[in-house]
Amino acid sequence: MQSNPRIPFQLSSDRAPLTGPEGKQLIVHIVMNIEYWPIERPMPRGIIPAPHGATPAPPDVPNFSWVEYGMRCGMPRILDMLARKKLPCSAFLNAQVADVYPTLMDAVSDAGWELVGHGFFQQSLKQAEDEADLIRRCLDRLEKVGGNRPRAWLGPGLGETEHTPDFLKAEGVEFLHDWALDDLPTWMKTKHGPLMALPYTFELNDVPIYAIQNGSTDEYLKRVEATLAVFERELQSQPRVMTLALHPHIIGVPHIAHYFEAALDLLQARDDTVFMTSSGIGDWYAAADPYGSTHVMGEA
Repeated sequence: MQSNPRIPFQLSSDRAPLTGPEGKQLIVHIVMNIEYWPIERPMPRGIIPAPHGATPAPPDVPNFSWVEYGMRCGMPRILDMLARKKLPCSAFLNAQVADVYPTLMDAVSDAGWELVGHGFFQQSLKQAEDEADLIRRCLDRLEKVGGNRPRAWLGPGLGETEHTPDFLKAEGVEFLHDWALDDLPTWMKTKHGPLMALPYTFELNDVPIYAIQNGSTDEYLKRVEATLAVFERELQSQPRVMTLALHPHIIGVPHIAHYFEAALDLLQARDDTVFMTSSGIGDWYAAADPYGSTHVMGEA
């Protein structure tokens, strides 16, 4: 009997000690989820409910506008912020962003952000008619616009079917962020060989913080500070990945962006911190744990 068919259970305290990249134990991963929410479809999430509790029929103008503000105003704000600080970012992209928001796609490409697959538009893979074909089309589109085939993936809403990791591995994806169950990468099983599960986060994710839990304006900064307080002890013996999961319509509004920038300043002031994107973290871990991929497949 096992709790997880993909990733064998292991206490974090039982993991072999590792040394972080460049000897730095705190790995910070800035992630921007850039999503296309078609106006003719029900919105995946809302900032305000419909009057009288009715389910709004498309077009849902207020909630569409909430998200569109992030694309128009939030993205330039965060692009500028990270450029000024010379910080890398992973763009978790719905592939149709390249067609619907071409100037934004150009800005992301020009900024040098790593492109990570994130579905075609913001719809769970569980609703795809042909999941394998959809994954392939997403990767093909991002490869065409970015010049390189994406090496990593996060499903819309972290949604998977029982076959998703197998389809991703078959398409050459090396790193998967859906399994947010550890502060370090782990190896996972697929029908086509080992796949690396990279950390993601629900706790330092602006959607739960602000859209679900109604956090105060400075909540993101407070959570980063509190996370660091606990990590300080753990970093003495093991690296930790701190993922900052963002959406432009939430983190990009001025009053929240202000405190997010303060969180970045706090992290940049540390001498034990390195900022990396998905594939950089994956390459570091593959070198640090060269035998884990065979162990997870039961080959050693």
